[in-house]
Amino acid sequence: MTADVSPTARALMALELLQANPGITAERIADKLGVSERAARRYVGILREAGIPVESMRGPYGGYRVGRGLRLPPLVFSATEALGLVMAVLDGHHDAGDPTSPVGSALGKIVRALPEQVAAQAEAVRQATAPAPDRGAARPDPQTTTELVRAGAERRQVRLRYRSEAGVERDLDVDPWAVVVRHSRWYLLCWSHTSDGRRAYRIDRVRAVDILDDGFVPPADLDPVATLEEHLAVGWEYTVEVIIEAPAADAARHVPPNLGRVEPVDDGTCRLLGTTSNPWWYAQQLTAVPVAFRIVGGPEIRHTAQVLGQRLLAASG
Repeated sequence: MTADVSPTARALMALELLQANPGITAERIADKLGVSERAARRYVGILREAGIPVESMRGPYGGYRVGRGLRLPPLVFSATEALGLVMAVLDGHHDAGDPTSPVGSALGKIVRALPEQVAAQAEAVRQATAPAPDRGAARPDPQTTTELVRAGAERRQVRLRYRSEAGVERDLDVDPWAVVVRHSRWYLLCWSHTSDGRRAYRIDRVRAVDILDDGFVPPADLDPVATLEEHLAVGWEYTVEVIIEAPAADAARHVPPNLGRVEPVDDGTCRLLGTTSNPWWYAQQLTAVPVAFRIVGGPEIRHTAQVLGQRLLAASG
């Protein structure tokens, strides 16, 4: 432990130890903080002076624990725990019942700080709740996400160890513009120096992150969400062209940006131009468009739409 850490900062570190290890002794606190037992007891005193109910337990197995009160004491989260909680709120699915996960660890600190009756109810919900899994979700490692967010905030290039969908790993040097969440998937929107172009990489496929010394300047007018939607609609294996029987302004309200670009046609209709790697998914998305349309380009998507239509007709009896 470095000598320039203030007593208040060490007291907060001691609080984190007390919250995570009820019954911890002054000797153990001293060992964890790299200080004397006398100093460890002084930090406990600082916590008590701040109104935090630190209780002493006597006997051969005695030690300290944080008592329960109506007022929450300060909670000290690691960067991984804090981002894990944010990620859990954003995607709505997490391993809150697992105390070894960042979210479970952070949630455990909150539960331990609650009044006993409230904590018992919260813990019962926590243990009994089993959120339905989102099959399309792909949750990245919170530590990896933390490093990418930090690199983006500091505007420093990173080197990614990235595994493709086919399982091939390679190194990529990128400017990390933004981290974007879309339909329970986390993407790094960036400029790839390796590919010399704008890219969106799934963070759950990032195996390692090295922050480099070189800096970068993001585009001045960058809209991360809109840019990601545009990017995900182009560059895929199969091309699609659809004529929609409505003006472009009306059709655009019903066509998600990730399906492609809507452009007007002189006769008052409009054209949807896009690409996809999954014709079945694309055809399913088109069924939600509430105006008449015709698929005029892309043999793969036309075939898939025919198969889908036949299945729906057969299902209707």
